[in-house]
Amino acid sequence: MAKDSSFDVVSEVNMQEVDNAFQQAARELSQRYDLKDSGATIELSKSDKLFTLHAPADFVARQVIDILSSKLIKRGVDVKTVSWDDPQAASGGAVRLTGRIVEGIDQATAKKINKDIKDQKLKVKVTIEADKLRVSSASKDALQQVIAFLREQDYGQPLQFTNYR
Repeated sequence: MAKDSSFDVVSEVNMQEVDNAFQQAARELSQRYDLKDSGATIELSKSDKLFTLHAPADFVARQVIDILSSKLIKRGVDVKTVSWDDPQAASGGAVRLTGRIVEGIDQATAKKINKDIKDQKLKVKVTIEADKLRVSSASKDALQQVIAFLREQDYGQPLQFTNYR
């Protein structure tokens, strides 16, 4: 009998590239004419995988998010990796935003991906392993169909396909 082929569905973020994008965004924030003296700041906590943004107004906060997003895109990091919370009011009419870097596939998303793959009626077996999914099948064509299907879907976070064997 033929050996099963498999691949893993993961959601990983290159933190070095996120840090580089953050450094570039902070530099642009301090040098850009319209934002230089606005009082807007952005911080990155690598250990918590958290962005903290302070801005004098919601409009300025959105501009800073756009700058950071453009830097992330240029560094090859998907913008969906950062999940921004709703703006919180701070003192003096300022706003504070928190952005979490989403890494790993949570159980609810994993179950939804599993259900979507099973609904395709392909001969594949899906197992949920902590924060990733392993998809295996005797047919490599079925695995390619699963990858193509998952690329078309939107689960609110980027998916990568690793360990293809």
